[in-house]
Amino acid sequence: MIDLKTAPYAALLLRLTTGALFLIHGLTKLFVFTPAGTMGFFESLGLPGWLGALTMIVEIAGGIALILGIATRLVSAALIFPLLGAVIFAHWGNGFGFGNPGGGWEYPAMWALVQAALALIGDGAYALYPLKRR
Repeated sequence: MIDLKTAPYAALLLRLTTGALFLIHGLTKLFVFTPAGTMGFFESLGLPGWLGALTMIVEIAGGIALILGIATRLVSAALIFPLLGAVIFAHWGNGFGFGNPGGGWEYPAMWALVQAALALIGDGAYALYPLKRR
């Protein structure tokens, strides 16, 4: 059974947590690894370099949108794709445990499922621009 009094705050916590993590990951790609380094890493995985730049932009914009509560369902659903890409292309070969060298696939897989849950739950409390159900 869902507690309708606390569920909006649970969604808010998921929104803020995942939003902050996406923002931090995107800003790390921008300022630490740099766009050129991020694109080079994607190319080393056999992916086009522009996909690294796009991932960086999506993580930053998506993180901000989640923190503010802008179209949470849509943003969360969209963010599943880069997470699954991380599972398949960057972490699968490292095994399950994220503590493995290079990071295993458990952590990004868990966050993909968290994003799916948030897409199903919705905006939660204090959303700036929630999408209305029709």
